[in-house]
Amino acid sequence: MLTQQENDLLTQTGAKSAMGQYFRRFWQPVALAEELPEPDCAPLRLKVMGEDLVAFRDTKGRLGLLDAHCPHRGANLFFGRNEECGLRCVYHGWKFDVDGRAVDLPNIPPGTRHHDTIHVKSYPTREWGEIVWAYMGPGADVLPELPHLEFCVMEDKHRYVTKQYVDCNWAQVMEGDLDTTHFSFLHMPAPSVASNENIDAPADARRLRWIRNDPIPKFTVLPHDLGFVVGGVRAGDEGQNYWRITQYTLPAHGTGPSTFPGETYFGFTLVPITDESCWMYCYGWNPDRPIDGEERAKLEQGHGIIANTGADYLPIRNRANDYLIDREDQRNGTYTGIKGLAEQDLMIQESQGVVADRTREELTATDAAVVRFRRTVMAAAEALASDGTEPTASWQHENYRVRPGSWIASNNLDFDEVMLERFGDPLGRVNSVG
Repeated sequence: MLTQQENDLLTQTGAKSAMGQYFRRFWQPVALAEELPEPDCAPLRLKVMGEDLVAFRDTKGRLGLLDAHCPHRGANLFFGRNEECGLRCVYHGWKFDVDGRAVDLPNIPPGTRHHDTIHVKSYPTREWGEIVWAYMGPGADVLPELPHLEFCVMEDKHRYVTKQYVDCNWAQVMEGDLDTTHFSFLHMPAPSVASNENIDAPADARRLRWIRNDPIPKFTVLPHDLGFVVGGVRAGDEGQNYWRITQYTLPAHGTGPSTFPGETYFGFTLVPITDESCWMYCYGWNPDRPIDGEERAKLEQGHGIIANTGADYLPIRNRANDYLIDREDQRNGTYTGIKGLAEQDLMIQESQGVVADRTREELTATDAAVVRFRRTVMAAAEALASDGTEPTASWQHENYRVRPGSWIASNNLDFDEVMLERFGDPLGRVNSVG
């Protein structure tokens, strides 16, 4: 349980908040590259951590991210003309380049000071892994490198990238990912539907059985400079344990824990829109083979942590329509009656309220990873706010290349031994692509 002050610290990301300042020390996804598909395309209206912004791709293909409001009279630049390497306000014709400099002030006489001093706030941007990233912190003259998340360094054909709107605070989503206990319930068939008891069954069937049969996994958390890796272990078949391994990296990168070698890995990055909503940038990647054909089509329709979304990246099954819950299916088919693993997660996360009240919760031993997440990110934000301790994680870009996954191991192995057996590295770090 948190105090109200602690809950506010964790969840509030406005420019004046401690967590907001901490987030701004890291590169943040602000759009998919496909949302700005070509030079001089329509500008894109954005809100990031409570700030109203507008993104555009200029005539030369360069990306700009500006304060949404013209410094003259506050008109919204989203309605501006994207033309000849600049975004022109349609109110009085003021035009700004990707760096926020005023390059044309047609209603101001030449030679006045305005031509040298007028600018609109802008943020550095980079295109990386089919995502537009922005750095919204101070010290823009010397920037950290973009995080080398493994999907970013893959060829396009080896990854799938999208995003989905989440109607609640960012921390609820992250905590949901770190809680592997819920798999024994939320994502299961209905209790009346028997799991496959054949020990020779395919892996998926065995995983289903192990998760259902052991609803009290034991957790081990291994901290590192960028966050931590958490292993949740359940009893497998005789003499074996079934491990589900999740990576958390600062400030808001998470992963799915289910991948066996050769399968597609999944991860996400959370970016607050406001304190009551966020974008979840989702990605699948496979270092061993391209993601194409049937698998890519499956991802486009929603699979795993990726929801089935409409043209605006809003999940089709959402809070407004009660996630299209089917009570008959809940009785006889699935635990929830809601189609889609991602949508089941969204239902739980959003049903806690737009900002969960953590002063009322009763935590247990199975919430160990959730507790570690809160302590990690809150301590870092407090250190920055109280004594100016800058985060070091944002400067360790190459160390973001870590993998999650599942593994079947002898039941006499500790978690660090399992990590070495599964990944060849105690923290799941990947030194090379492939």
